[in-house]
Amino acid sequence: MGEIASPKQAQGPRSQLLQGHVALITGASRGIGAATARLFAQHGAAVGVNYNASAARAQEVVASIKAHGGRAIAVQASVDDAQQIEAMVRQVEQELGPLDTLVMNAIAGNRTLDTSNEERSQALFVPFLESNWQLYQQMVLRTLAGVYLPARIVAPLMVERKRGNLIAVSSLAARTTSERSSALASGKAGIDALMKVLARELGPHGVRVNVVAPGAVETEASAPIIQGRKEIISQSLPLRRIAQPEDIAGAILLLALDEAGYLTGNYLSAGGGSYMP
Repeated sequence: MGEIASPKQAQGPRSQLLQGHVALITGASRGIGAATARLFAQHGAAVGVNYNASAARAQEVVASIKAHGGRAIAVQASVDDAQQIEAMVRQVEQELGPLDTLVMNAIAGNRTLDTSNEERSQALFVPFLESNWQLYQQMVLRTLAGVYLPARIVAPLMVERKRGNLIAVSSLAARTTSERSSALASGKAGIDALMKVLARELGPHGVRVNVVAPGAVETEASAPIIQGRKEIISQSLPLRRIAQPEDIAGAILLLALDEAGYLTGNYLSAGGGSYMP
């Protein structure tokens, strides 16, 4: 039995579910981030498309949004550099308006491993007995930095305005644990715990905090991990297909809607039925 095809995206104009909305999406030059930026813009949001090194790809995302009548700007910042994040947020708010939603999708850049995606996967996704503290620590801290620093800079602005929406992109790796994933699972579990605390602390100030946790997603970055295993993974899922970035973007959109204004502290599993708490 082959893999079931992903449902086709609707053609033509969409409902303007985010009309007047301003969003900043980290790691938006490709994959889940790019799909989310496009979907938010299709629903009327003005979007800050963050990138670290992939300027050309971020500009492609912006160009595709503008070609369909949307508003977007590309903004550079490494999510492990507080000064760069502050400058990025200022630029987005000056050019697009006060932030309504921050989507924290990026993992901090790897400053010590100058490798390809495949080489990095081989170095980091290893059995625990073959791991080392340096790589483990690096992966966990990179994962946490991508949420902690952007949230730390944006949350005070939202608290001052008594409104806002923080959405972290985590991973089901923290709950549907698998072999060779000790570093990834640890980092993502840290994100999940941090966001629960933020939901408690920021809720009284009108700021919502939620997590979207994808399962297997077919992206450029994940290709080295799922290569040769796509059919096996697909057949293990109730929906019988691996997610596309657009599937996860749809889950993020749900949490950004004003109609979801009573949802905070939630962990939204986007794994095609692979995790059913």
